Amino acid sequence: MWFFGSKGASGFSSRSTAEEVTHGVDGTGLTAIVTGASSGIGVETARVLALRGVHVVMAVRNTGAGAKVKEDIVKQVPGAKVDVMELELSSMESVRKFASEYKSAGLPLNLLINNAGIMACPFMLSKDNIELQFATNHLGHFLLTKLLLDTMKNTSRESKREGRIVNVSSEAHRYSYPEGVRFDKINDESSYSSIRAYGQSKLCNVLHANELAKQLKEDGVNITANSLHPGAIMTNLWGYFNSYLAGNFFSRIQLSSLHVS
Repeated sequence: MWFFGSKGASGFSSRSTAEEVTHGVDGTGLTAIVTGASSGIGVETARVLALRGVHVVMAVRNTGAGAKVKEDIVKQVPGAKVDVMELELSSMESVRKFASEYKSAGLPLNLLINNAGIMACPFMLSKDNIELQFATNHLGHFLLTKLLLDTMKNTSRESKREGRIVNVSSEAHRYSYPEGVRFDKINDESSYSSIRAYGQSKLCNVLHANELAKQLKEDGVNITANSLHPGAIMTNLWGYFNSYLAGNFFSRIQLSSLHVS
């Protein structure tokens, strides 16, 4: 039986910090985009990457909040190379604008961390009239990855270093609708479930990473694509939950993360 806090084959456990996991790693010369880097997991991801010498581009909806995080990181990590760029993932226009500006800046791209997301919100539509969780958590990141993939391929080829695409998914992908991804009912408000819609978007994160990894391998490209469950962490992502529902869902996610050997 595997328990929380138990170390796995990597030597790390669910209690290991990002600093512990990256100890001894030299990220000098690498450039990373971290979406949703103005709060929660994104902040710590950006901070530790900067600590390891990575040039971090914080792709955030709220550039004011992003600037404050950047200021805090630079105070903690003197000499850190951090930039803030605006990105509203629920807007395909914003995603295209971000990708265009990034490529125009001539920046390389070694790491793309698709981290931003919203969870269990009431039924809402994006600016493109797509259910908001599906638009933000999946479509925005899908399009962003597609638009920046050539940049990543060029960077990997020129630097001779492996590129990495990481989709921050969730164990909640197991709690999608019974039929899986409801492509024909994405905007069906009458049967909308905030939890299942979130699970649906996280399932798409997993499927996206799996298929992308397959294609990259077949094409002989030195880039990996993975999805991950970051753990049930109480961040601003839980904003639409009351304390009872958050605790209940938190427990279910923890239990579903257990592995039997």
